Amino acid sequence: MTTQWRLRAPALDFDRLRAELGLAAEFPADVTAEAAAAADRHADDRADRRDLELVTIDPPGSMDLDQALRVVRDDDGFLVHYAIADVAALVEPGGALDAESTRRGETVYFPDGNVPLHPRVLSEGAGSLLPDQDRPAVLWTVRVGPGGDVLHTAVERATVRSRARLDYAGVAADVAAGSVHPAVAALADFGRVRESWTLARGAVSLNLPDQEVLPNTGASPRAWTLALAPRTPVDGWNAQVSLLVGMCAGTLMRDAGTGFFRTLPAATAGAVDELRAVAGSLGVPWPDGATPGQFLAGLAPDAPTTLALMSAGARLMRGAGYRALTPGEQVDDDTLAHAGVGGIYAHVTAPLRRLGDRHATEVCLAVTSGAPVPGWVSAALPGLGKVMSGADSVAATAARRSVDLAEAVVLADQLGARFEATVMREANGRKEAEIFIESPAIIAPCSGAPGAGQCCTVEVTAADPDGGTVEFTVV
Repeated sequence: MTTQWRLRAPALDFDRLRAELGLAAEFPADVTAEAAAAADRHADDRADRRDLELVTIDPPGSMDLDQALRVVRDDDGFLVHYAIADVAALVEPGGALDAESTRRGETVYFPDGNVPLHPRVLSEGAGSLLPDQDRPAVLWTVRVGPGGDVLHTAVERATVRSRARLDYAGVAADVAAGSVHPAVAALADFGRVRESWTLARGAVSLNLPDQEVLPNTGASPRAWTLALAPRTPVDGWNAQVSLLVGMCAGTLMRDAGTGFFRTLPAATAGAVDELRAVAGSLGVPWPDGATPGQFLAGLAPDAPTTLALMSAGARLMRGAGYRALTPGEQVDDDTLAHAGVGGIYAHVTAPLRRLGDRHATEVCLAVTSGAPVPGWVSAALPGLGKVMSGADSVAATAARRSVDLAEAVVLADQLGARFEATVMREANGRKEAEIFIESPAIIAPCSGAPGAGQCCTVEVTAADPDGGTVEFTVV
């Protein structure tokens, strides 16, 4: 259940955070003009797939809609259509818009809005897969067997038309009521099958608390809500569609010997041993033969020990990065693999929000059609990893510091207040213990905490809105 704690907006200066990170939502005039005049450079090369009944599933109010999907039964397996906004068709290589999006790398999100990768006239207009609009897209068609194996993959440029803009909570309610939209009639079954398929291959999914700072539009003066991000099974099922296409893209590029991959090395034996040790100390049995991902996926979601185990499991996921592969390079699958998803993987499903997706998609289109990879893509690949890693770092800092600021503001007048908490991570000599409080939704350092997975009462001992820091002590 989502929990909430109200705080007042004037003390939340997200403009200060944007300035400190060197971020500006506004674009130079020539970039905005180019985006406003963008036209489909591949209009003559598209299949007409407006016959497909596609829908989008995004958070309420989203306008930068990258993906539209259709997931239906195909004999005893599944047929997946996934239309991705064709951003490369709207951005002239070497132009002002191309240069500015390369400088930005990705969209950065704050509680009061985002700093977009592209001007909104493109990312929330001409390029967005808004309902009842003809849009240029890259259409993936994937046939999946009953056990989750990919049987066939095709990718092409197409014109599509989304039928409806859905959100996660709405789809979840429709599934429960047995009235799900026909475009996603098989999404639930598909999601469960593919989740089992990836877990069997070593995938790891962490269900850690996700904090959100949300505007409370009904408050006067304006207030904000610090809460746990709501999650439904639909979030996971929808993610499995994106992961499926990302793995298909990674396989296509690996086989062609050129591309741009999202990578994560296999967990070290020490990290796995540490997770097993934490499980043992908490008395949580590890089923025989279960991979770390299967063990974590089988944990009781509401058990206090699960928080500690998921926190320990995060150490399995260290070292994520990017890897460009250029023609003639000889690398093994381990170098290109993403251990978190259990295979070769690439980002291709969010080009309105991530620069690298545009380039990886162009490689996939070229290799499947037998055409050469466009020169602008080949030229960009060697430096693309550095661009994306830097952009990821800025986006992660923005998200973390936004929450830190909100925590410090809501607790600034709560010194001495006491809350019930769960220990996520115990002190290790280098870092203080970390606790989780459900209401208000806070994750913070704490001195004097007991072992991981235990519940305790904590007291606020410091809250600094200027520095965005809070501290607790066990009572």
